[in-house]
Amino acid sequence: MIRMFGVSKIYRNGIKALSDINFHIKKGEFVFIVGPSGAGKSTLIKLIFREELPSSGQVIVAGRNVARLRRKDLPFFRRKIGVVFQDFRLLPDKTVFENVSFAMEVVEASKSEIRRRVPEVLELVGLRGKEKSMPSELSGGEQQRVSLARAIVNNPEIVVADEPTGNLDPETSWDIIKLLQQINLRGTTVVVATHESSIVNMLRKRVIAIEKGRIVRDQQKGVYNYES
Repeated sequence: MIRMFGVSKIYRNGIKALSDINFHIKKGEFVFIVGPSGAGKSTLIKLIFREELPSSGQVIVAGRNVARLRRKDLPFFRRKIGVVFQDFRLLPDKTVFENVSFAMEVVEASKSEIRRRVPEVLELVGLRGKEKSMPSELSGGEQQRVSLARAIVNNPEIVVADEPTGNLDPETSWDIIKLLQQINLRGTTVVVATHESSIVNMLRKRVIAIEKGRIVRDQQKGVYNYES
């Protein structure tokens, strides 16, 4: 589902974010990416959904080499990938319904499909009745639920989340992680970059630990202790 072969990423300012990254995430896996701030976790996540391109090596996602995708192919490629951000990235002038439906509009879904699908995912993430609310009227946890609904509305094969609980209290953080688990149980591959050691240690999923741009540990039923 997601493969990286000898991947390195050097930014224009000379900062080397990743060096010789190699791993294979299989369909249906739930994987945590852990490591200290500046380790390269966010860069790795961005490579998966092609917000960034590798400086060298290959990134293969859902059978496609992301570096070879043509611009016109990007919307359909990204339809296979749902992305959840720490800062939500909601459109402030659009309602909850409109924020979620926008993800369907960009891939040219029909109006009837949008009217059917958006309420389904809002129900799934616990936001029934919030369709007409504006982002400013929601709590942080509710905004992240909207972000998650937007990420899954197109039935993606993969969901990647970059610090999805970073701005949330512990109880709300668990709610978001439980939703990601629920999505994973439906067969979706889930990759989460996080600093939340308690969540990682409790769930005991696969853990890929990164330090200074390199993988230092890849452990099934892993824990957060990336220093080991």
